[in-house]
Amino acid sequence: MTDNPVDALGWIRERGAGELADKMGIEFVEFSLERAVATMPVDGNRQPAQLLHGGAYVVLGESLGSMSANLHAGPDRLAVGIEINASHTRSARSGIVTAVCTPIHLGRTLTTHQIAIDDDQGRRCSTIRITNMIIDKR
Repeated sequence: MTDNPVDALGWIRERGAGELADKMGIEFVEFSLERAVATMPVDGNRQPAQLLHGGAYVVLGESLGSMSANLHAGPDRLAVGIEINASHTRSARSGIVTAVCTPIHLGRTLTTHQIAIDDDQGRRCSTIRITNMIIDKR
């Protein structure tokens, strides 16, 4: 693919991030090989205690990390998640959360990304790490 942020952001907006990301209100606002940023509203993604659901953090992190890995993979290959973990350190109750994804490793067959998710006040809520395997498209 390309590491030009304008082209890459256009690519992801054209391609889309999938039905689940759409339902959760995830919006990509910056996208390149070096850094990707997306936001997600808390409203509509809360658990019964009115806190942002822990699984919502993971969906946001996986959406951002997987799309970043697919940008690295290029048009003839596909990145598929093989491992993800999350550490939740704070709970968002309202507003939006912002996820910043940066690569830890960009290899020929594996990528690893870290995603830091902060609330509106800039406080870390969750830290996610995802590893994707890059395969040839069938």
